[in-house]
Amino acid sequence: MRGARCGRGAGRRAAALAVGLVLVLAGGGLGWRAEPAGAAFPGRNGKIAFASNRTTAGNPEGDSEIFTMNPDGSGLRQLTRNAAADDSPAWSPDGTRIAFASDRDGNFEVYAMRADGSAQTNRTKNAAFDGEPAWSPDGRKIAFESDRSGDPEIYTMRADGANQVNRSNNPSTDGDPAWSPDGTRIAFASYRGGFSQVYAMRADGGNQVNLTDNTGAFDGDPAWSPDGTRIAFVSFRDGNFEVYAMAADGGNQTNRTNTPALDLDPAWSPDGKQIAFQSRRDGNAEVYAMAADGGNPTNRTKNGASDFGPNWQPRPR
Repeated sequence: MRGARCGRGAGRRAAALAVGLVLVLAGGGLGWRAEPAGAAFPGRNGKIAFASNRTTAGNPEGDSEIFTMNPDGSGLRQLTRNAAADDSPAWSPDGTRIAFASDRDGNFEVYAMRADGSAQTNRTKNAAFDGEPAWSPDGRKIAFESDRSGDPEIYTMRADGANQVNRSNNPSTDGDPAWSPDGTRIAFASYRGGFSQVYAMRADGGNQVNLTDNTGAFDGDPAWSPDGTRIAFVSFRDGNFEVYAMAADGGNQTNRTNTPALDLDPAWSPDGKQIAFQSRRDGNAEVYAMAADGGNPTNRTKNGASDFGPNWQPRPR
């Protein structure tokens, strides 16, 4: 459900993915979308994958590409190199692969590659929009968003692309899937109540429940904590996009960023102590990391281009 993603400026989702975080204006819905976060799988903190439209020798066009960096911002490495838009990176639970979205075949599809950027393979192979990938905690499945049924829905497939099944099955817009660390539920954003809200359902699509239940303001982009007890999400309830956290049942919804700038794309560290996110507080989209309680937010990318959609690599303990 991320439509034109905010945070890329001239970058990626400005190509109009019809799915994601949307800024709702007055009565109708129109706007930006953020990047998917997915589940944080328990483990040690590895690299942070993110998308960027920075111009490099491997990206002279300045389109969005997938990069990785160490948690402190060092060790930058570009993984994708093509004239298309690549974004929405999502690490596999064993930290060896990255799923991502790309329009290199003329429309957005879900791809997977090795952690070093090799073996980039189209997994969805469908003429409709497919994006927002999120791995299951056992690494056997990928949840994603697709509008192949006429409206954006949450699908799951095997990690090799087989058995693509619609799980949300609702005439409204559903997107931003995030798998719970125990594999039993998928959190997602849905417009079925008129505004985007955070829902959760069983992994098979059953028992769809509104968690945020916040009439009149946008909530979306859910991300499970690695212990499964909390969900970070984005909300416009304070008049601008902020990163919130809540209990997994929807209780105790608390603003973690508290700035007048745009804050989006929350992604937990595998140890559960930090949240990476996108922020425009420095005037352009940058990847930040903060303590899980919102303390000590620090710019990790420090680049004049748009950097967005962080996702943290889990490493075995």
